Amino acid sequence: MPKGSLIVISGPSGAGKGTLVDRLVARVPRLWVSVSATTRKPRPGEMEGEDYFFLSAEEFERRVGEGDFLEWAVVHGNSYGTLASTVRDRLEAGVDVILEIDPQGAIQVKNLMPEAVLVFIVAPSMEELERRIRSRGAETDEQIKTRLATAVRELQLVETYDHVVENDDVARATDELVGIIESLRNSEGRS
Repeated sequence: MPKGSLIVISGPSGAGKGTLVDRLVARVPRLWVSVSATTRKPRPGEMEGEDYFFLSAEEFERRVGEGDFLEWAVVHGNSYGTLASTVRDRLEAGVDVILEIDPQGAIQVKNLMPEAVLVFIVAPSMEELERRIRSRGAETDEQIKTRLATAVRELQLVETYDHVVENDDVARATDELVGIIESLRNSEGRS
């Protein structure tokens, strides 16, 4: 059985990564979205093992020290990471794996697994990115400023990616992502 492909989807906060990944999974069979581990507290309605693996800071640090993470980073004061064993098990089973992670983590994954395909999601403009972040109503002005400053830094990494998808229209951007995965499968003879 051929191995699955590892597709890393990242980009700035507010670019619409989560929406696109949800639509992608609904349209493409045999995709698995990796569940990240985090030290942040669960938000209302989030489920352990479904939304995140919620770890204490001590447990997270111990697992980093043991090399359990494919990538990890501190983002806005909390640690996030992808457990290597869960990803590798799925890939070995022939399942394509989606990682929805920040650009810092994407670069770590590419260094460890050069076969990973990196896809950067961008909003049409910084103004639109700010509008999207503000429309969520979940952050203070200071948090929004931090997210926008982070976005400027993250956009500098765009040239290290294999694909860039502009999320100017959700349906069109989803079609583009579907096309990327179909071309991967076709090139590997795994339709």
